[in-house]
Amino acid sequence: MKVGILGATGYAGQEIVRLLHRHGEVEKLYLGSSSAAGEDYESIYPHWQDQKVGILQDETIPELDVLFCALPHGLTAQRTSAFLKQNIKVIDLGADFRLNSADLYEEWYKIKHPAAELLKDAVYGLPEIYRDQIKGKSLIANPGCYPTATLLALVPLLRKQLLQTSFLVIDAKSGVSGAGRGVSLGMHYSEVNENFKAYGVASHRHTPEIEQELSRASGQNLTVNFTPHLVPMTRGMLVTIYGKVSEGVQEDDLRECWQAQYEEEEFVHLLPPGTWPQTKFSSGSNHAFLQLTLDKRTGNVVIVSVIDNLMKGAAGQAVQNMNIIMGWQESLGLKGTAMWP
Repeated sequence: MKVGILGATGYAGQEIVRLLHRHGEVEKLYLGSSSAAGEDYESIYPHWQDQKVGILQDETIPELDVLFCALPHGLTAQRTSAFLKQNIKVIDLGADFRLNSADLYEEWYKIKHPAAELLKDAVYGLPEIYRDQIKGKSLIANPGCYPTATLLALVPLLRKQLLQTSFLVIDAKSGVSGAGRGVSLGMHYSEVNENFKAYGVASHRHTPEIEQELSRASGQNLTVNFTPHLVPMTRGMLVTIYGKVSEGVQEDDLRECWQAQYEEEEFVHLLPPGTWPQTKFSSGSNHAFLQLTLDKRTGNVVIVSVIDNLMKGAAGQAVQNMNIIMGWQESLGLKGTAMWP
């Protein structure tokens, strides 16, 4: 297998490099970078010293089997048709193919969609929910990190109509690495350390992605309150969700629904009652952890979902998608639990 990564110097790109370096089916790795072409990879990430990862190339794509695109929105879609014509399978870690509607994309991302004709061919790559649709496909839209944590918790429950659709509140927190490696004032140590803030309030670009997939699960147009927060830690994501159960639904019904969906899944774990997920449970791994309780006093269900934003929220899920479309063992290159402490 010849595999390429565009945006190999970003955090998600480097995480893909780490995973593919131990992947049994990857023979040759192409590392693309528009900003550091010609440099040794270890000069960008010195912890790769003497491991012969490779030289960063310009973004002229050679003959490849699979290409991961870890680029800002708009850049992947401009070139995707050409990649597909080269019989390259494309896994886009950006936002270009996550939304079904070009109009919705243009509304939220403020640019004209560069390849709207390809939206019908893209498959939303959340393996535990859409595995059968992913198999053998050539264009995969890797989900965003916030949507991944949210959808794993809610999609099974909405499919079974166990929750009311009129009230869903998604309160999400992410580590700083979710903002990428670029420098901005809000990501400076002195701005983030000893601080905790909401951002993208009522305007975050993951909102339409979450609503699209929850509407798909429930069979009706659905609107949610979604508020992300920046936490002063490097990696990790914890999403707390509040909702109302449908009439007559008990906590055991919710748990049984999750169990039916995830009992055979290697990367999604349902914790026993009373054990609540922590971000360290998934740090550095592709594992997700879920917990819920039905508050009988308010009638609301409280759900907590935890992932590593760079792994199950980005690179790990992308490699998982590659394994599925190629027909390999899904956990290839992804085995291992979290780093602790």
